[in-house]
Amino acid sequence: MNKELKRVSTVVLLMFISLFLSTTIIQVVTADNLKSDGRNARTLYASYSAERGPILVDGEPIAYSQPVDDDYKFQRVYTNGPLYAPVTGYLTLNQGNTGIESALNSYLTGTSNDQFFDQVNAILTGQNPKGASVELTIDPVVQQAAWDALGDYQGAVIAIRPKTGEIIAMVSKPTFDPNGLAVHDTDQVIALYNQLLDDPLDPLINRTLAGALDPPGSTFKLVVASAALESGKYTPESAFPNPATLTLPETSFDISNSDEGTCGPGETATIATAIRLSCNIPMAELGAELGYRAILDQANRFGFNESIDVPLTSTESVYPRVLDAPQTMLSAFGQSDVRASPLQMAMVSMAIANGGTIMKPNLVESVVSSNLTTIQSFQPEVYRQAISRETAASMTQMMVAAVANGAASNATIDGVDVAGKTGTAQNGGDNPYTLWFTGFAPASDPEVVVAVVVQNGGGLGQDGTSSGISAPIGRQVLEAVLGR
Repeated sequence: MNKELKRVSTVVLLMFISLFLSTTIIQVVTADNLKSDGRNARTLYASYSAERGPILVDGEPIAYSQPVDDDYKFQRVYTNGPLYAPVTGYLTLNQGNTGIESALNSYLTGTSNDQFFDQVNAILTGQNPKGASVELTIDPVVQQAAWDALGDYQGAVIAIRPKTGEIIAMVSKPTFDPNGLAVHDTDQVIALYNQLLDDPLDPLINRTLAGALDPPGSTFKLVVASAALESGKYTPESAFPNPATLTLPETSFDISNSDEGTCGPGETATIATAIRLSCNIPMAELGAELGYRAILDQANRFGFNESIDVPLTSTESVYPRVLDAPQTMLSAFGQSDVRASPLQMAMVSMAIANGGTIMKPNLVESVVSSNLTTIQSFQPEVYRQAISRETAASMTQMMVAAVANGAASNATIDGVDVAGKTGTAQNGGDNPYTLWFTGFAPASDPEVVVAVVVQNGGGLGQDGTSSGISAPIGRQVLEAVLGR
């Protein structure tokens, strides 16, 4: 009998310990994550009983809560909603929330662990509870410039300060107006939400960092050239055979340069010339010599194959972990199964602009409670050392040449040395090209890096070019920053 009691007591004790541990984890460790989860309907409904904190850009609200005469007391209002929708996201009664509204939901509602004493104080003093305000790093002038430059194109623009990682522009088109999703008419919200979901252009997707990513095309040559220089076996003047066409090994498939000619005159072409003129064949030959593993390792150092929170969660850019010889050669100029976001290509440019160092990209400047106490403030954070300072200097020179007298010349700014790289990526068959530009300025002391993607060939199918469409967009954004 005593044995049986001991067994039962042991089982009960173990159950108690398990229950204690699980409730402790839920209430302490994962509490903020559960509160901020957009699927947590209880938290979402409760958040309407308090005044949700505003989202600010340069001190001005781009999202705030307005008192209304219904059971929910407050309704979210988005000033210039379409412009900032990729950043703010939306807040709805029944479809969850996205963007900053989701990522910092617990702060905006005043329910984070960091705001516990504010909650207690509100109860003791009888004050109406208020959420914290969130100040973003976005520069409204640069944001508007990026919006205007992208125009009616389908695509995205992101601009980042390379020395700090502050994201100062984040534009994605087509976009949507989050005000329509913030109303308190459930049927209206569901109808609009389903309409946006069914739209084949995916306006709810923030193309700067998420969604079905595009092949980066020739912008990926920056990664391959960096891998070559980092190996110590190559310099910018390392040369390769310079035919007008090249048959990939083990196949009957021919590749060519964009103009279907050779990469400049001569029997050979250097890495520097291939970057300046954006030639495919010398880069494919370099890729074959390097091998996919060296390219993969360098891509990973730039941030490929991992997600990063800014604090919006990004879709990881992809360089395949296993490639055969022909696929490796195609990947060397950003084709095969290579995929990248504008955020990722901006991080590649950031490393080159910043002496090899990638700073962690960030959208949030500060979080300030309703009593004006700073809960969080932005501090620059090193994300990774991707390349050496020497490699960064060599890559910068090659990118400057690409703008000064190469394929990226439409990014030229009078009186300023701009470093840039274009990319025109194929999508198979008769599908329109994807058009890219990434770069920074001034080249000697960079203030901003930018990445631009224009999808659907800019409406021109396979006649659209990155030099004609994406490079001028990048230039306008760079000019907006330099003109501040």
